[in-house]
Amino acid sequence: MTATTLLTTTDIARIVAVHGLPAVLSRMVDYLEADYRRWQAFEKTPRLASHSPVGVIELMPICDDREYSFKYVNGHPGNPAKGLSTVVAFGVLADVATGYPAVVSELTLTTAIRTAATSVMAARLLARAESKVMALVGNGAQSEFQANAFHHLLGIEEVRLFDVDPAATEKLAANLALSAPALRVVRCAGAAEAAAGADIVTTATADKTNATIISADMIAPGMHLNAVGGDCPGKTELEAAVLERASVFVEFEPQSRIEGELQQMPSGFQVCELWRVLAGEAAGRRDAAEVTLFDSVGFALEDYASLRLMRDYARELGMGRDAGLIPDMADPKNLFGYMTATAAAPGSKAA
Repeated sequence: MTATTLLTTTDIARIVAVHGLPAVLSRMVDYLEADYRRWQAFEKTPRLASHSPVGVIELMPICDDREYSFKYVNGHPGNPAKGLSTVVAFGVLADVATGYPAVVSELTLTTAIRTAATSVMAARLLARAESKVMALVGNGAQSEFQANAFHHLLGIEEVRLFDVDPAATEKLAANLALSAPALRVVRCAGAAEAAAGADIVTTATADKTNATIISADMIAPGMHLNAVGGDCPGKTELEAAVLERASVFVEFEPQSRIEGELQQMPSGFQVCELWRVLAGEAAGRRDAAEVTLFDSVGFALEDYASLRLMRDYARELGMGRDAGLIPDMADPKNLFGYMTATAAAPGSKAA
C-alpha cells in the first residue's frame, strides 16, 4: 500500500517547537533557494483565482518531472470580524510517476513561514548588507513571521510598527517580546513615521483595495521595499511612483502583472524575476543608493519547497499519520469489491 502522510497544524507547530522558528526559517530559505535555482525544470502557471465581493479562493499548481504540488488558499479580509482567519490553506505533494498523493499538509502556518523566508531570500540579494532598521506596516497574522525572519536571519535590530488597528500592533509587540526579546520595537503613529529612517520597509496589509500605504515621498536612497500585501487584482499598497523610482523584482512575471503592485504599471514596465539573480544571470542591488523593490505575491514554487521541507521534517521526527485517502486493494481494478467488502467489515458503521 502507498500511504498518504497527513500533516496537521499540530504537527507543524511541533516541528517549530522542536527545532525553533529561526532554524525552521533558515532551512526554509535553503529549500527555496535550491528550487528557485532549478527554475527551468518546473512547469509554471499563474494561480487560478475565483473572486467574490468579499474575498478570493485560489489554486496554485506547479510540477517538475518528479513531483507535483498544489495549494488551496483563500484571502478574506473581513474574516477576523467573524472570528475567522483572513487566510487559511492546505496543500498536496504528489508523485508524478504514479499520480499518488504522498503528503497532504496544512499550509496556513507553513505559508506564513515560507512567505517570511521568501522575503529574507530576496532581501539578502536586494537590501544593503548593513541594514539594521525595518518598518513593518500591517501588523496582522504575517507580521510576527516577517519580524522574526528579518531579525534572526538578516540582523535587523529595530522594527518600527504601524497598523490602523492599534490592537494588532500591541499583539505583535507582545509576541515579539517573547520570540525576539533583543529586537527593539518602536510603535509609530503612521506609515510615514514608520518608514522614516528605515533601511527596509515591509508592507503586509490585508484590505482588498487599491491603497497607497507607501508613497514616493517616503522613499530614501538605498531603501529596500518588501511589498507582501498586494496579492490579488484590485489590491495594492504602493503608489505607482514608488515602482517608477525602484528596481523591481518579482517571483513569476505573468502572475505578478495580474496580482502584484505591478498591476498598476504599463505592460512594458521592466522587472526582473528573482530566480535570475539567484542563478547569476542578473544583478541584484547594484549600489548603496539604489532603491530596490520585491513585489511579492506568493508563487506556487514556494509552496512546493515548503511541502518538501515539512515532509522531510516529518520523516526525521517520525511524525504524521496515514490520511486514509487511497484504498488498499489486492486487485487495483476491483474498486467496487473493495467498497462493498470494506462496508461489510467488522467495526464498520454498515456492518
